[in-house]
Amino acid sequence: MKYFHRAHVSPDTVLKEAERFFTARGLAVQRGAGDHARYVGLEGPLDVNVEIEGGHYTRVTLATRDVGESELDRLAKRFLTELHAVEEPRFPVRGAY
Repeated sequence: MKYFHRAHVSPDTVLKEAERFFTARGLAVQRGAGDHARYVGLEGPLDVNVEIEGGHYTRVTLATRDVGESELDRLAKRFLTELHAVEEPRFPVRGAY
């Protein structure tokens, strides 16, 4: 599955938040080249790619190898929700995923 979010923070901030979020949940980090990181856990790999899009946004793409919603997919969606809260501190983080 692939998920994406247009963030209003720098790619470095996104990657730093991703490392904090995913390593706190037991995934091991495997740094990629440039604006890419891979996190690996028992459920499999999760890839994080960031790129500047149109000069206004940072496009954050998270990808898993699962074809349905797995625990890793839920973590990916939760990360995007918490990333939104980093950008906008008044954003209420809801949901059990």
